Formats: sequence, structure tokens, C-alpha cells
Amino acid sequence: MTETVSTEHPHEPHADLSGKLNWLRAGVLGANDGIVSVAGIVVGVAGATTDSTAIATAGIAGLVAGALSMAGGEYVSVSTQRDTERAQLRLEKRELKEMPEAEERELAEIYEAKGLSPELAAQVARELTDKDALQAHAEAELGIDPDNLTSPWQAAWASLVAFTVGALLPLLSIVWTSTSARVWACASAVVVGLTLTGFISAKLGDARVGRAIARNVGVGALTMLVTYYVGVLFGVSVG
Repeated sequence: MTETVSTEHPHEPHADLSGKLNWLRAGVLGANDGIVSVAGIVVGVAGATTDSTAIATAGIAGLVAGALSMAGGEYVSVSTQRDTERAQLRLEKRELKEMPEAEERELAEIYEAKGLSPELAAQVARELTDKDALQAHAEAELGIDPDNLTSPWQAAWASLVAFTVGALLPLLSIVWTSTSARVWACASAVVVGLTLTGFISAKLGDARVGRAIARNVGVGALTMLVTYYVGVLFGVSVG
């Protein structure tokens, strides 16, 4: 009985997995921004007033503005990237039509520069060109997969949802807690949220978990500390 040996390695970032990881990283960063941004707003307002309505209003306004800003920024950014990629693909397609021999030599030179012998590089370039010339040249020369361009709408929705989910954590924790404990409740919720996003981002990037969590929590704590005392000073000055 012949045993089939898999040639795939589970930890290698293949093309489709790489795209999913980029999407997940964007979601984690969006959630992280939502946590820190809205925590800074509600804690700052809580330092200036004990009015729950004022705190909730500021938090909701920050959530809506931040989520729409993140979504709009992602849409514009990814749309620009997508337009650039499409323009490069159109140029490559025209070059393949007008100068196919030169393009095949260029592809062979790319693989030769990566370590293949001139003969093998020429063979690889010829076979890849015969199979799908645009795909071969786009991936080797431009680093683009013509069949898997990033969607601006997907990026926008991912950022909007992630920011909103992250922002709800400090907002709900400070609004649903008694006046005397609301700042500490919000701080605790933020620490938990940032610990989670730090852990996930470290795992996705194969980085050190402890450092990622410490960095996340440190930035969030500094943000809340500064904005709280700005709120205290502002509240005292207007009082």
C-alpha cells in the first residue's frame, strides 16, 4: 500500500491564506483603533462631567465618526491601489501583445536572477507564458494576482464593523457602570480588549505575544490617562 505524502506545509502563507491574513489584520487594527479612540473620548468627557447623557453622546458621536472615517479611508486607499494595479495590468497586457519575445526574455531573466540556470529559467518562462502569460508576468514582475485584486468595499465594511465592535467595549462599559466606578470599569474593559487584539495581531504576524500586548495596553493606558486629566482640567476651568 502506497502512502501519500502531502507536500503542503500548514504554516506556509500560501497566496489565498495571505489574502485572508491581510483581511484579518485590517479587522484587528480597526477594532484596536475603535477601542483606543472611543475610550479616549468617553474617559476624557468623564473627567469633565458625571453626566451620563453627555458621556454617552460623546461616545456615540466618536463611534459613528470614527467608523465612517475608517471605512471611507479604507475605501479610498484600496480603490487607489486597485486602480494602480489595473493600470499596471493593462500596460503589461499591451506589452505582451506588442513584444511577446522581449517579455518572455524578461521573465526568464527574473527567474535567472532568483537562482535558476539560464536554460531552466528560459524553460520556466516559456512554459508559464504558454499557460497564462499575463498571470505569470503579473506575479513575477508586479507581485499582483490578476484574479485576486483587493476589494475596496470589502475593506471598507471590514474596517467599519471592526471599529464599531471595538468602540462598543469602552462605550458600554462606562455608560452601564455607576459614576464612582465607571472610569475603572472602562479602563478594565479596554485592557481586556487591547490584550485580545494584541494577542491576535501577534499570532497573525508570528510575532512575540508579550511585546504586542504590552505595546497595545501601554498605548491605550496612556491615551486614557492623558484624556482623563485633560477632561478634569477642562471641567475645572469651565466650572
